[in-house]
Amino acid sequence: MRKIFILIIAFLPLSSCDVLDVESQNAIPEDKAIKDKAGIEKGILGSYTSFQALGYFGRSYVIFADLAADNLEHSVDGTAQNYAQIDNNAVLPENGAVSDIWDSGYEGINIANNIIAKVPEMADMTTDEQNVALAELYFVRAFNHFSLMNWFGAIPIKTTPTIGASGLDVPRDPVAKVYEQIISDLTFAEANLPAGGTKVRASKYAATALLARVYLYKGDYANAKTKATDVIDHGGYTLPNYADVWTDESAESIFEIDFTEINRNRIAEYNFPKTLNGRREVAPTASVLASYEIGDARYPASIAFSGSLAYPIKYDDLSLGADNVIILRLAEMYLIRAEAEANLTGSIQVIQKDINVVRTRAKLPDTSANTHDQLIRAIERERRVEFAFEGHRWFDLVRTGRAVELLLTVNGENQTRWPIPLTEIVTNKSDGMEQNPGY
Repeated sequence: MRKIFILIIAFLPLSSCDVLDVESQNAIPEDKAIKDKAGIEKGILGSYTSFQALGYFGRSYVIFADLAADNLEHSVDGTAQNYAQIDNNAVLPENGAVSDIWDSGYEGINIANNIIAKVPEMADMTTDEQNVALAELYFVRAFNHFSLMNWFGAIPIKTTPTIGASGLDVPRDPVAKVYEQIISDLTFAEANLPAGGTKVRASKYAATALLARVYLYKGDYANAKTKATDVIDHGGYTLPNYADVWTDESAESIFEIDFTEINRNRIAEYNFPKTLNGRREVAPTASVLASYEIGDARYPASIAFSGSLAYPIKYDDLSLGADNVIILRLAEMYLIRAEAEANLTGSIQVIQKDINVVRTRAKLPDTSANTHDQLIRAIERERRVEFAFEGHRWFDLVRTGRAVELLLTVNGENQTRWPIPLTEIVTNKSDGMEQNPGY
């Protein structure tokens, strides 16, 4: 959060699919950067660029959420010690990969806050246009706060621009307060964003879907169920064949992060074996391979083999790294609703029906679970294989209190939160910037 970003957006040629091909520059004074509606639009596009960072959703965030859990392990071919620490859940505050996630998240928040501060000054924008712009920026800000909170727990809430040396020494806010800010931002976004449009930008139902996830993580099952139902019933998304999900902006996708050969991701590079010109930094664990049922259509769409070496293939554009990274999709809404209903001890048949929607698409028979406890475990297993290598598993185990029980490398609740990066601890002079317990 120490890094200061004064962002000026310069458009590169845009295509119909890759609308976020922008680059940040700092050659123009910040006070001259945004003067009209067109400048706000460029700024909004720029607020998405931090998601593309290799230390964020361009590689690390997605991989680490499976590596810290039991879906991926640090490969014998791997050389990155940062990855070894995460695999062993022996993460040090000076881990550069951890710092990258922190820095990228707060970069995105600060870019959004800078544009948010400019929107009310735009005389050529109507009130409705200003609200739509603010809604999209609030979505970006909420998503970054939520992403950071899931790794670090209590974090500083940032709702004003960090300019110069001001606003740097900020204390951590309690998790409950962070949730309040996230929900406030997403509620505004949901009310003001259009329902349609490209899936690499926020929409009404992207905000609703993210709210469903936020409420589930928070343990507010009634609201999680309501929001998931809204997306299922009114979002217009459908479940294609599982293998067809992994095309940019598929029928199931609700929100995804745009990547191109200019702004590329390196997920395939870190997953693929060396025989295919990858670096195989990580590999699927034996337990995740064994977790697929016979005949599960998700298996061949998720895992491939080079000889005896298994590797994830959901993101498979090794040469260009231009495949988009899916953040929210319809299958998650069915499983969120099922999990919420199970925790509310609702109808067994209704819960089974939602689970079976996902299982039917996977070419599997209906679930045999028929009590609330059995259904909760069935949903946990379903989420593991449905979202394998998409960056869900660690957060699922932490939020349900199962990480200590299931992960041999997690020896206590303190290890379910990452350390605040050492650079932040050293440079943030606020009395409220304290390290997480155990680090």
